[in-house]
Amino acid sequence: MSFFPGNDPEAGDPFTCNALEMVIVPRSVDLGDFAVRRALPHVKRRTVGPFVFFDHFGPAEFKAGRGLDVRPHPHIGLSTLTYLYDGEIIHRDTLGMNAAIRPGEVNWMTAGRGIVHSERTAPDHRVDGEPLHGLQLWVAMLAKDEENDPGFAHHGGDDLPVVNGEGKSARIVAGKMFGATSPLKTNIDAVCADIALEAGAVVPIETEYEERALYVSSGEIDVAGDRFGAGKMLIFRPGDAISVKALTPARIAIVGGAPLDGPRHVWWNFVSSRRERIEQAKEEWKNGYFGKVPGDEIEFIPLPEKPSTVA
Repeated sequence: MSFFPGNDPEAGDPFTCNALEMVIVPRSVDLGDFAVRRALPHVKRRTVGPFVFFDHFGPAEFKAGRGLDVRPHPHIGLSTLTYLYDGEIIHRDTLGMNAAIRPGEVNWMTAGRGIVHSERTAPDHRVDGEPLHGLQLWVAMLAKDEENDPGFAHHGGDDLPVVNGEGKSARIVAGKMFGATSPLKTNIDAVCADIALEAGAVVPIETEYEERALYVSSGEIDVAGDRFGAGKMLIFRPGDAISVKALTPARIAIVGGAPLDGPRHVWWNFVSSRRERIEQAKEEWKNGYFGKVPGDEIEFIPLPEKPSTVA
């Protein structure tokens, strides 16, 4: 998605836990039917592992006749990871993919040298209206892979391993955690997990991945005596073991991985290790070289003069 018009998130309140490097309070923008909170990129922390964007959208309740309409738009040099807590989104792209994503499922779209996609609510889901709530994350590609062919993969809820016990349930969306491995092939060292916690449950945050962050999607948690509510991202220091306790029923997302192989430039929907490649992508989109999305050929998002994110 590329509908977020806000600026960088802000730093959070001071904290006492030595294992915490930073707390980010996402910048929130109300788009009418729902809100979007962006935790990454941050002016003081552009990435966590290979993750260059972290958007939390909803929870929202679309009224009858309304729904999500993200018109066709381009990407290069990244993979998008979309994960839903509630609702449904129809993904279409220039590869001819037409895939619905529902709660507990994951869409992984690899842009490589270039892809166009749209994200909408299906007509039959607009009749009575429905909720929408989820995450969309952008994962940078290794520099050597940025010009690879585009691709798309979908995994249903039954495909993704779930680790249960002692008041917690963890769905491993990408990478490996708690001894379970996601079937999603990322071609980069990355982890993403959706964890639901009952009040009083404790979950360890493993040190296997060098860079790690936790986002509180709902509820309230405790980390070494510091309390954090919904809408906070916690960045952990490398190598420090940490445990998280749920003070209320809570839902958290864990993301991380190895540091990127160099800085990335981000302009609108384009990510690249080379500024000149982004300039090339701008011209390609303006001149219609990216192609059309089958089934969604009429509308598109024009190249903005001043995108919300420039790095």
